[in-house]
Amino acid sequence: MPYKIVFFDIDGTLLNTAHKIPDDAKAAIRELRANGVLVAIATGRAPYHLKPIADELEIDTYVSFNGSYVVAQGKRIHHTPLPAETLARLEAAASANRHPMVFLGPEECYANQADHPEVIDSFHYLRLSPPAHHPRYWENAPIYQAFLYCKEQEEKTYMTDAHPVSYVRWHQNVLDVLPPSGSKARGIEAVLRHYGLTPAEAAAFGDGLNDKEMLSFVGMGIAMGNAHEELKPHARQITRHVDDGGIAYGLRELGIL
Repeated sequence: MPYKIVFFDIDGTLLNTAHKIPDDAKAAIRELRANGVLVAIATGRAPYHLKPIADELEIDTYVSFNGSYVVAQGKRIHHTPLPAETLARLEAAASANRHPMVFLGPEECYANQADHPEVIDSFHYLRLSPPAHHPRYWENAPIYQAFLYCKEQEEKTYMTDAHPVSYVRWHQNVLDVLPPSGSKARGIEAVLRHYGLTPAEAAAFGDGLNDKEMLSFVGMGIAMGNAHEELKPHARQITRHVDDGGIAYGLRELGIL
């Protein structure tokens, strides 16, 4: 199958363990584009947090917030904000448990507790500046994703019908909070519709638990060698570690380089 578009996750996929895009991955993406294949990003990151990577790779199509905010050729084509009433109930429950939250809008994000160490640690983990404090930001802007800070053994508290959202853990202290049935696959579906392509014509690379739906949805889902073990069964192929030329090797294996 001659794949016509390839989606790349960012952390652990495009970015190596030094949080850099390897030179061989950059060269592979340039060659991919020269071969007439569309290149896109599919990430849990916000648009403003993925922008430096997109700019470096000259990519103008991306799925952000795990599918809740999608841009193709520089224009927004799909967005699914979280309902304000859902956020109100969830924040009340989190506050009762003394669990901080971060609310991510289309242009900026804020934490509902000031200088919380777990919030600071999680943003430093991504090599991002921690958010400023705003106690009620979710009331003032559309929210496409939230971070809920709790340990794995505490998360069952939130898995109730009172909170109709989707959760994906990406850090030992943090859950992504997404719209119901939210996933990268839904965002990719919007991109494919925009370009008049089918899932069979798409390939995707990922490494995390939020990549399960994406790798299962496209025609060729590829897990990085460093991928979470629970992700690998959802991939049709496993490439090398991100630090060992995983992107370039995987693309060559597909026969599109």
